[in-house]
Amino acid sequence: MSLRYAMLGSGSRGNAALVESGATCVLVDCGFSALETRRRLARLGKKPEDLAGILVTHEHGDHVGGVVPLARAYGLTVWSTAGTARQAGLASLGDSRWFDAHTPFAVGDLEVRPYPVPHDAREPAQFVFSDGARRLGMLTDVGRSTPHIEACLSGCDGLILECNHDRRMLAEGRYPPSLKHRVGGDHGHLNNEQAAALLGRLDTSRLQHVVAAHLSEKNNRPELARAALVGTLGCEPDWIAVAEQDAGLAWQTLS
Repeated sequence: MSLRYAMLGSGSRGNAALVESGATCVLVDCGFSALETRRRLARLGKKPEDLAGILVTHEHGDHVGGVVPLARAYGLTVWSTAGTARQAGLASLGDSRWFDAHTPFAVGDLEVRPYPVPHDAREPAQFVFSDGARRLGMLTDVGRSTPHIEACLSGCDGLILECNHDRRMLAEGRYPPSLKHRVGGDHGHLNNEQAAALLGRLDTSRLQHVVAAHLSEKNNRPELARAALVGTLGCEPDWIAVAEQDAGLAWQTLS
C-alpha cells in the first residue's frame, strides 16, 4: 500500500483535501459547492462516488459549506467532533459519525488520528493519517502551537502546515482592527514565523514533503511562506510546495 494526498483548494474561499491509501479515499473538509467539488475532484481523477466519506475539521464555511449538499447527494458518511456536528448541522445527515479528538479510528485502509487545536470554533480538530508505515500530518486553522500538537506531528513523512499570513502584511493591511486581532490571535491562524518555529520543534528526520497551506490572498505571498520554512529546514525553496486557492495541489505520494 501507499499513502498519497492532494488538495482541491486551500485558502479563505474554500478548502478541501484528499487522502488515499489502498482502496480508501477520503475528503477532508469541503468548502466548495457540490458542483465545484465535482469539478475539482475530476481534475484529480476522482468523483464523489469514489469517496469513503468526509472528515470535517470545524464548522467554518470555508471548510464545511459544501459538506451537507455533497453528503446528501451521494450518501456519504461524515465524521466530525460532536461540537462541530452541532454547529454545522451535520447531525441531520443520514450517516453522521462523531469522533473524540483524542481517540484514533479507522476508515477502511486509513488510520486516522485526530487531535484538538486552538481555533475560534466549537470543537475543532486536525488529523494525522497513516497507512501503517507512513504518516501524513495536517495542521491548518490554528492560532498557536501546543506541546500536544507538536507531539502528534513529530516524525511525520509528510506535513501540510498552515502559513496563513505575514505578520507585517497583516498589520499594515486593510483589515479592520477586530479582524486583524482575530486572525493574528491565539485562536486565529498561524503566521509564517509561527509555522517555521513550530516546524523547528518537530522531529523532521522522516520528512519527504512539506506543503504550505491556507495562505491568505491579501496578507501573504508564496515566496514569503517558503522563505520562512526554508530558513528552518535549510532546503531549497522549490522543495516546499504551496497549496493554492484555485489550483489546489496535485497528487503527492509518500514512498
